[in-house]
Amino acid sequence: MSPADRPARGPDVGAPAPGDADEAARARAVRRVLLSILALNWAVALAKGVAGLLGGSLSMVADAAHSTFDGASNVVGLVAVTFAARGPDREHPYGHRRFEVLGAAAIGVMLTTVVWGIVAGAVARLREPRAPDASLLQFAVLGATLAVNLVVTLWERRAGRALESPVLMADAEHTASDVLTTLAVVSSLVCARLGVPAADPLIALAIACYVGWIAVRLILGASNVLADRAALDPAAVVRVAQGVPGVQDCHAVRTRGPEGAVFADLRIHVDPGLTVAAAHDLAHEVEDALRAAFPGLTDIVVHVEPAAPGHP
Repeated sequence: MSPADRPARGPDVGAPAPGDADEAARARAVRRVLLSILALNWAVALAKGVAGLLGGSLSMVADAAHSTFDGASNVVGLVAVTFAARGPDREHPYGHRRFEVLGAAAIGVMLTTVVWGIVAGAVARLREPRAPDASLLQFAVLGATLAVNLVVTLWERRAGRALESPVLMADAEHTASDVLTTLAVVSSLVCARLGVPAADPLIALAIACYVGWIAVRLILGASNVLADRAALDPAAVVRVAQGVPGVQDCHAVRTRGPEGAVFADLRIHVDPGLTVAAAHDLAHEVEDALRAAFPGLTDIVVHVEPAAPGHP
């Protein structure tokens, strides 16, 4: 490393990070959202489960199971956020934010168990057909839970973006699937009232396909972060860095991490006649420009190299 190379702006290993207080406040905010949604999800699941069992609606019971796992995913999210809130230490110099990504992946895995249960129940109902009771009670419960799920989805998604929380965003996707599955259950009950009871297990299978797609999307998204897929477009980073006066070239850009906690390192070429202090200040300017262009960057390492003779 050249003398002009500047280490990332951050704490010494083992020392309290300046942003620890902000991270703790963020974690508390995420936990408050998850606890509130946990109570709502389990209330919705109980209502749908009771109404589905009383009416013999397989698709409604499947929807209740989905809502129950929504609550379980909130618990997973709470555990993940608790670990993720810890600051950097000697064993984890990059912090613990990836625990939130692991939590998002766990939510995706949990959804696959919901898919299995729905498919098993639908196959059994196809073998032994039974018409669900499409009573006003079922429609009333579904209408109320649909309204709750819509509010929860919008609230959680907005909070997830504001707090840059992978767990909240994953859980919002999970809850959003409840909205569509509830609409599918309403369709099955309408079909039952119209004399087409066979639609119930078929719609349950459609619900399983949709939930499975959500699960795959969540797992793949978390896997990309855990596998250190580039978090930012390298070309965009190069454009910003080269826009700083005095930077003659930029290359070897590497970025990784979840949204809101992205790490980056890059190399810049500068006039070889610059003093160490001037090169150091220029690296600061590059960092400032990158942070302004990409707010999610939390750690940047800029390697300063002398430009080759004759470089424009």
